[in-house]
Amino acid sequence: MFAVTILGNNSAIPTLDRHPTAQIVTCDEQLLLVDCGEGTQLRIAQYRIKRSKIRYIFISHLHGDHYFGLIGLLNTLNLMGRTEPLSVYAPPELEPIIQLQLDCSGTQLHYELSFVPLQPGYSGIILEDKDLTVSCFPTQHRISCFGFSFTMQKKKRKLLPEQAKAYEIPAAYYGKLQDGADYMRKDGTVVKNDWVTLPPAKGRRYVYCADTIYDPELLPWLRDADLVYHETTYLHDLEARAAERYHSTTVQAASLAAAAAAKRLLIGHFSSKYTDLQPFLEETRPVFAATDIAEEGVTYYV
Repeated sequence: MFAVTILGNNSAIPTLDRHPTAQIVTCDEQLLLVDCGEGTQLRIAQYRIKRSKIRYIFISHLHGDHYFGLIGLLNTLNLMGRTEPLSVYAPPELEPIIQLQLDCSGTQLHYELSFVPLQPGYSGIILEDKDLTVSCFPTQHRISCFGFSFTMQKKKRKLLPEQAKAYEIPAAYYGKLQDGADYMRKDGTVVKNDWVTLPPAKGRRYVYCADTIYDPELLPWLRDADLVYHETTYLHDLEARAAERYHSTTVQAASLAAAAAAKRLLIGHFSSKYTDLQPFLEETRPVFAATDIAEEGVTYYV
């Protein structure tokens, strides 16, 4: 299973029915939290997401609507008796902020909390776990900010059992075949791996573009992605305001998705000045038809 559940789709100021940015990425049996705005743990409870399965947290940048909910979640995990390690990938300034909050409250965590610093401007792989690879890349915002690319790629090759039997390969060796090994028969004949297996299925990719000005340099990261999330803080008539505040508009996000030949686009991070979100679709879909609003509580499959 590879899916994204939206916990919050609003920008800086929460409204009564929209909340600051947070998402859960489900990768088979493990959960990853992407950004953690105010009230995220309430949304986790509301949508019955298992806190205990969150193994990694990714914080795009240190504007409050993307991390003010983190200390509360960390404390709740502690109170709930968590013992499994938890890793937070974030700009380096976050670690002392969290440590200060823990120190001031006299809180001693009963689980290992590790911080992996994302240095300004860095791009590349930051996590490999089983069939999951996570990369980060810089976006253009008022402070250091990152997007994240999540790729689910089965690493084992697909076994062709009938072919393997025809070459008299014992079943006990099938696991090595799936890992890419050749097989040597007793007479010294080598059975090439690609005679009895197929390459792994093509990987699926979800790309999360955090707060950013319109930036065509993001295209290599978005290229051919199965699902892209891109902020659309403003409708396009406020293009100048978006640029001034280092945000994007509907048309800009849709244009990037189209240029990148992405398969689907989710839009979010809406300004609280808007109560009706339908105009966001009315502006994006003529440019990129496969666009949806990132609705809170909805799970989108990659």
